Amino acid sequence: MKLIYAISTLSGTIIGVGIFALPYITLKAGFWVVLGYFVVLGFLVILIHLIFGELALKTPDYKRLPGFAKIYLGTFGEKIAYVSTILGSLGAILAYLIVGGEFLENLLSPVFGGSNFFWTTVYFLLGALLIFFGIKIVAKVEFFSLILFFFVLILLFFAGKGLISKENLFITNWELKLENFFLPYAPILFSLWGASLIPEIEEMLKDRKFMLKIVIFVSILIPILVYSAFVYLILGICGEKTTPSALVGLKSFLGEGITGLTLFLGTLTTFTSFITLGLTLKKIFWYDLQIGKNLSMILATLPPYVLFLCGVNQFLSVISIVGGIFLGVDGILILLMYRKIQRSSIKNLLLYPLFLILVSGILFQLLEIKWRF
Repeated sequence: MKLIYAISTLSGTIIGVGIFALPYITLKAGFWVVLGYFVVLGFLVILIHLIFGELALKTPDYKRLPGFAKIYLGTFGEKIAYVSTILGSLGAILAYLIVGGEFLENLLSPVFGGSNFFWTTVYFLLGALLIFFGIKIVAKVEFFSLILFFFVLILLFFAGKGLISKENLFITNWELKLENFFLPYAPILFSLWGASLIPEIEEMLKDRKFMLKIVIFVSILIPILVYSAFVYLILGICGEKTTPSALVGLKSFLGEGITGLTLFLGTLTTFTSFITLGLTLKKIFWYDLQIGKNLSMILATLPPYVLFLCGVNQFLSVISIVGGIFLGVDGILILLMYRKIQRSSIKNLLLYPLFLILVSGILFQLLEIKWRF
């Protein structure tokens, strides 16, 4: 049971808002390109998570990434880890806010009216209120909403299997595909990442810690399989009408009833994750940085909403920045820490390709931001 619970916790955390971007990315970059990215980045993510797992086994419990960085890389490493963790978490919360607000708008505006701004504000205020009170039941709701999400995927398959066209998966526009060749990197890295939870998973296993590597491998393999099924389903049905947040485009194919159910589950899934991540970030400000409780809640929730008000509302751009830059920094920190404990020159040599991929991803994302602005 410890093994099953650990796998469900890690894989459930990994399967987050990133899943909704994958069908659109596949449309733009091409099926085979995305498949290639999943193979390469899946291998990279599994290795980095296994490395972090080894670090967790050799480090006293109740530490998180900044605590690990302080032990192995000193105060400077700890500060970088805090900056990366906080900014990455704020970016992820913003992504949940953007997609959750869009789902809520499409779910309720046909009945009650209201703009995207209105429903996103409702979504934010409800989430901020629950984060303020620190509702513990959210974790249980998140688990059951994930189960319901799997159920809805199966329901969607049976409802839309007659509409699935393999031609939609292989839409050919080579000029567009070449232009978007690097597009999948950051969103896929974002959608597969769960390293921040590795220390907690190691603590959960207690006397079964020797099974941590199996838990990590299976917990990343499950999201890859789920993502593949989701891309096949959404892109196979919607084709060129696939939207950046996936579920909204289903309305013209499956009708109001089933689409409404998927939007409800999508809203619930993003909302519980929004609260969970907000609570985690609040604790970082409150416990780790010794900031007051109320101010910690404000710092964990208000900046993403302010960014949304300022026009930062492109879901794909947000998860690309978080995945390409901040998760890339986290990965580099993990690799640098591993070098401190690894005496094998051969294993250290094998780290360089991982460094190269992560550094290249960061540089590319920074250049893309510069080109955009």
